[in-house]
Amino acid sequence: MTSTPASDLSLYELALETDPALSILQVSPATLRSVFSALIDLLTERELPAIVWAKLPRGVVWQTELERYSALESVSKAIYVFKDYRDDSTDSASADNSSIQPSTRAAAIAPAPSIATSTDNLAEAEATAPAWLEILLDPESCLRREYFLLVWTAQFQGCVLAHRPRSAQLAKAPEPSTVEANAALVDLSLAGAIEDSQERRQHLLILSSFDGSLIQRVVSGLEQTKTMGRSATVDASILPAVSLTEAVAQWQQVMSTMPDTTPDPTSWGQLFIKQIQRQEEVLQRNAIYRRQADLVEILQLQKEELTNALQAKADFINTVGQELRTPLTTIKTALSLLNSPNLKPPQRQRYMDLIAKECDRQSSLITSLLDLVQLDQAVNPAVLQSIRVSDIVPGVVSTYQPLAEEKGIKLVYMAPEDLPAIACMGNWLKQIVINLLHNGIKFTPSGGQVWVRAKQQGSYVNLEVRDTGVGMAPGELPKIFDRFYRVRQSTLEDASGAGLGLTIVQQLLLHCGGSISVKSKPGEGSTFNVLLPIRKQTSAPPAS
Repeated sequence: MTSTPASDLSLYELALETDPALSILQVSPATLRSVFSALIDLLTERELPAIVWAKLPRGVVWQTELERYSALESVSKAIYVFKDYRDDSTDSASADNSSIQPSTRAAAIAPAPSIATSTDNLAEAEATAPAWLEILLDPESCLRREYFLLVWTAQFQGCVLAHRPRSAQLAKAPEPSTVEANAALVDLSLAGAIEDSQERRQHLLILSSFDGSLIQRVVSGLEQTKTMGRSATVDASILPAVSLTEAVAQWQQVMSTMPDTTPDPTSWGQLFIKQIQRQEEVLQRNAIYRRQADLVEILQLQKEELTNALQAKADFINTVGQELRTPLTTIKTALSLLNSPNLKPPQRQRYMDLIAKECDRQSSLITSLLDLVQLDQAVNPAVLQSIRVSDIVPGVVSTYQPLAEEKGIKLVYMAPEDLPAIACMGNWLKQIVINLLHNGIKFTPSGGQVWVRAKQQGSYVNLEVRDTGVGMAPGELPKIFDRFYRVRQSTLEDASGAGLGLTIVQQLLLHCGGSISVKSKPGEGSTFNVLLPIRKQTSAPPAS
C-alpha cells in the first residue's frame, strides 16, 4: 500500500496502513448507527469518564446517544465532533443544530475539561462540562467521505472507522448479510433527517479496533486534518467552537492526565451484549415495519375494492337513468306525433302500439330494479324454504305454453317426481324459471323447440333450459349476466328488454348457494344449466 501524505490523512486508510490484517465489513448505515450507539451507550450506562472524537452523518437520530452521554452531569468528559463544512453551512437551522439548546451551544465555546481522577477534580469538571466542541472540516478534507467514533477511557480504547466508497470500491467489498440487508430498509426511516439520498442509501465499509497503539496513531492523524480557518469571509455563526490547534492542545493535555489503561473484561462483555441488543432492536423494528407494510397493502386493497364498488354503483345509477329515459323519450315523441291533424288511422295505431310497448318496457325495468334492490338484503341461508321442483316448475311451464303455441314453438317439460327437495325460496325459483323460459321463447323462431329438464346431480338438482333459437356468439357469453347487457340480435323483432333478467337469475342463485352456466352457438340455440342445492335433512331426535 502506498504511504499516506504527511497532511490531512484518511483515518480509514491510516488504520489499514498501520494494521493491514484488520477485517473490513460492508454494512448498512443502520448497522453503523447500531455500532456507534452500542459504544456510546456503554459509556453512558457505566458513567465512564472519556475523551470522544466523532464524525457522524447528518440527522438528529445519529447524535441521540452522544447527547445522552454529554448530558451526564456527574461524569467528566471531553467530546470533539467534526462536521463537514457543507453540513453546518447549508443546514445550520436544521434538526442537527436545533436539537442543542442555546445554553449548551454557548457552553461549547469554553475549554474542554480535563478528566478528573479525584473527587475535587471531578466536581470542578462538572461545573464547566460542555456538551461537545465542534470543529468544521475543510471542503477538501479527506474525511469528507468518512465517519468515525474514537473513545479513550481508563478502562479501554476503541475506534470504529467507516468509509463511504465509490461504486467501484463497493463492488469489491463482500456482500452484506441478510440481517444487514433488512437493516437497510429500517435505515430509510431512521435516517430521514439525512438530506443526501445517496448518503442515506449507500452501504459503508467499516473496520474497528481496540488496540491502544493503533488508536493513538489514528488520533495523531486526526491532528493533521484540514479544517476551516478563521476567515473574515466565513459567517461568524458557523465558525467552529474551537480551532483544531486549540482542540489538539486540549485533548493532549487531557490524555496526559489520564491514568494508565487497564483492560476491563467487564467492559468487553457489556459492549458485546450492547451490540446484540442494538441488532435485535433493528430486527424488531424491521419486523414492525414489515407488518405495517402488510397492513398498508391490505388497507390499499380494501380502498381499491371500496372505490370500485362506489364506481360500480355510480355506473349503475347512470345506466338506470339512461334506461329509464329511453322509453320516456320514445313515448313523448309518439304522443307529439299523435297530435298531428293529418295522421292516418294505421299510423295512429302504430304509435299507440309503440306507446304501449314502451310502457311495458318501463314497467318491466322498474320491476327488475325493485327485484335487484330486494336481493341486496341477503337472506340467512337458515331461513331458506325446503321446496320441490315439481311444486313450482310445471306451473310456470303451463303458463308459458299458450305463448309458445302462438309463436309455433314446441315447449316440453320432463322431470322425475321423486327429486329431492332443494333449499330455495319458492318465489325465487319461480322467477328463475320465468326469466329463462321468457328468453328461450323470445329468441327461438317459429318451428323451434324449448325443453325444460330436471335431474339430480350429486348434491344438487340440475335444471336445464335448452332452446333451438338463434344462439349467441362466443364473445357475448361472458357478458350476458352483466347488468343491462342485451344480446345483439337483428333478426328478431322482439329483441328488446331491460337487460336485467339474467342478472337477477344469477343473483338469486348466489343467495341460495346455487350457480348457472351457459353453452351456446350461433344458429344452434342455447342451453342454460342451473344447479340448485339439495336441502340437507336434519336428523330426527332419538325415540325416548
